[in-house]
Order: sequence, then structure tokens, then C-alpha cells
Amino acid sequence: MTASYLSPRRLMAGRDEHPLGVGCRPIGGPTTNEGRPIGWAHVADSSAVDALLRAHALGATVYDTSDVYGLGHSQRLLGRMLAQVPRSSVRITCTIGTYKGTGQHAYSSLNLFRQVEQTQENLGVKQLDVLVLAHADFGPRDRYLEEARDTLQALRDSGDVTAIGMRMPGTLPASPAASDPSAECQGSQPRYDFLLEQLNLQVLSTAAHPLDPQTVDAATVGAGRGESIFRFARRHGAATMIHEPLLHGLLTGKYGPDAAFSSGDVRTRYTPTILQIVDRGLEALRSRFGQDPQALARMALHYSLRRCPDSIVLAGVSSPEQVNRNFEDLSAVVSDDDYALAERAYSTLHAELAWHASSGKVP
Repeated sequence: MTASYLSPRRLMAGRDEHPLGVGCRPIGGPTTNEGRPIGWAHVADSSAVDALLRAHALGATVYDTSDVYGLGHSQRLLGRMLAQVPRSSVRITCTIGTYKGTGQHAYSSLNLFRQVEQTQENLGVKQLDVLVLAHADFGPRDRYLEEARDTLQALRDSGDVTAIGMRMPGTLPASPAASDPSAECQGSQPRYDFLLEQLNLQVLSTAAHPLDPQTVDAATVGAGRGESIFRFARRHGAATMIHEPLLHGLLTGKYGPDAAFSSGDVRTRYTPTILQIVDRGLEALRSRFGQDPQALARMALHYSLRRCPDSIVLAGVSSPEQVNRNFEDLSAVVSDDDYALAERAYSTLHAELAWHASSGKVP
């Protein structure tokens, strides 16, 4: 029996996809952009391509990459996979906007055209299904918004891109009274209402994992504090994608306080204290599901898929073995009791991390 929350999900109009997509950050390897680590550990190219092919064989249809993942390396590896499968069987989503090269702004017309063209070359395809903008900053006083809007429309008209999306925060704060939806109100709910209309956004992407307290059905995250991205998307008829459902792998329980990450790995942001808090907080799940990190990964993925039933959940991959466990374990339905236990464990862990962030102490 397959749980209802594992049914196909909409990415674009008329296209329902496998609910578990493939995140291609890990296969890009260690990377820095503007001095910040944004990559992963080294992954052998052969293992990366085999993992992508295995995910395709198990039914994955959505593959998510970015121009900054390995500064093109992730795209080129995905391109090797795409050369071996029917193009019609895969949906490619690609995020741009974090890397601006030598340009004045990532959303200048020249940079947008250049990054899309380079992405197409790296992937070996003529069309991107969803081009995702990495942020909502279009320069001072939205200097680059009009040319970005016209460029994105030209890319759609030419068939280079089917749909436009944007990465957004999980919560959209309510704006002050009589606020201006321009760049001066970055991150506010009216700001994103404005951008969605201006850019005709069809897909919204956000980082979300089981420790997040947000709920998909609540109209507001708190009285007067704003709207969840999921409610916002439903209001606008947009599709949603979730990335980082395993919190960069921390929710698998495989990183103890002594874990070491190499330069260029995004996980270097986690201190030994945070790793210790997470490791301790996962004990309740280990007691129920066992010590195997993949068992905890399975629980976190099921939790995300069930809590966000309209969203495609993107899980990073780096080996065929990992893919096998991620996708084959989906056939095992999680009981309501197990889901409730996980919810309590994640809520407690969230509270401990929040306490540490605010006071530097552990309750």
C-alpha cells in the first residue's frame, strides 16, 4: 500500500511529478562563492552519475541543480546522466543568481542570458523546465528588476525556459502599514506578492526541514507576523519545492560532535556544540527506528513529504546505495504513531537549538 502523501505532485501546469526529487548540490563537491563555503565533500564523478541514473531508474523525475554547485561541475555531471535517458522523462530545475561572475549584478540581462546559456551547455540540453531565481534582491531601488523581467520573458518566449521560480524564506513577514513593495521592503509578504505578479512566478522553492515549526495550513505563523510560504503559494496557485529536508544530513544522525568537514563544505557552519545537541536530540528516534542513519533519513523524508503534501521534496544524493535506500524505503508507510513520535522529537530538538542560539546554553 502506498500512502496518499506519496502521490505525484505538481511542478508546473499539467505536469505531476514524483514527490521525491533529486538535489544535486552534493555531487558538485567542495565550493566557495564570495568567500563562503557552499559545497559538499568530494564525490567521485562515476559514483555521482551512477546515483543520478539509479534515481531515474527508481522513478525520480525532478532534478535540481544550480550554477554555483561546484561552479558548474554538478551541472556537467547531471548532463552526463541526461545524455543516457529520454529528455522527456526528466524535469530540470536550476537556480541562478548567487553567482554574478565579473558582472555588476546577478540579475542583469547580460548575466541572466550568459548563465542560462552556460547552464544549457553544461547540461547538454536546449530547455530548462524551471529557472529559479536565488533571491529577491534586484539592486538599489530595484534597478535591475525591469530588465530581469523582460529577459525572463524573452527566455520563455524563445523556449529556453518553460517556467520561472524563486527561492523564498519559509515565512513571509507582514509588512508595516502602508509599506512599499519595492526593494526597501525586502522579504515582506507584499514584496513577494509584487514580485510574483511582476515576474509571473510559477514555482516557489524554500529550505525546509522537520525542525522548522512552520505549518502548511496556518494562515499566519503568528498574530500579525506573516504568512507561511505554503499558504502564500496556495493563494497564488504556485507549486512548491523543498530543499535541505535532512538539514544538510544532520538529521540522519551520522555526524557526531567530532565530525570534521573540509574547506568549501557548507556543513562547516555547524559547530561541535550544535552537532552535539542534534546528536543527543535524535536519541528518541534511534530508540524507535534503530541506529542506522538511513533509518533516520527515511523518517525525516517521510515526515517532510507528509507535512508538506503539495511540495516536491528534494533530497541530495551522492551514491547509488544512498539513492536505493531513499527511494526504495518510500514504499514502507510510516504509521501515525511513528509520525507523532517523530514530531515530538523534532519539536524538542528545535527548542534546544533555539535555546542555544538565544543564550548559548543548553536546557
